[in-house]
Amino acid sequence: MSRTEGNWRRVHIIQGEAKVDSGPDVVMTTLLGSCVAACIRDPAAGVGGMNHFLLPGDSGAGSNVQSESYGLYLMELLVNGLLKKGARRHALEAKLFGGARTVGGLSDIGAKNAAFAKRFLEMEGITYAGGDLGGDQGRRIEYWPHTGRARQILMEKTTEAPRPKMAAPILRAQPPVSSGGDLELF
Repeated sequence: MSRTEGNWRRVHIIQGEAKVDSGPDVVMTTLLGSCVAACIRDPAAGVGGMNHFLLPGDSGAGSNVQSESYGLYLMELLVNGLLKKGARRHALEAKLFGGARTVGGLSDIGAKNAAFAKRFLEMEGITYAGGDLGGDQGRRIEYWPHTGRARQILMEKTTEAPRPKMAAPILRAQPPVSSGGDLELF
């Protein structure tokens, strides 16, 4: 049965969330830049869900495990939510989206998010069914967990505002400072 746009029950996912649903009328949506969304489902059970995570930036060499704990928590929250709704671990399939490098000149946190998500799927034995990772544009994702259909709408590229050039300081002749023991600040 085909549904018009207005008949779908929209479930919006924001950064730091994971939600699971099995309704045939549900579409999950999120907006991504350097964040990653994992859309995971069990096709036979007709249950699926989405999360939205961003690993914090590195603050040192030993912080990788700590920063990945945010992604690990949301991936496990999603998988466990699916299992509670009747999904079977061996039947899970995933689509990954996001991980863009939206701001040049900074560390590529999007690539780190994408690499983490792929590594998680591999370690957990979850089939990677596709998606779109990387690039330099944000995206809006729509995911129908019951069928596994996903749609990606790329956002316009953001352009970095040119940084203002620092003008050379203007040097002006200053009146001589008296040496009578006074201190003059300017």
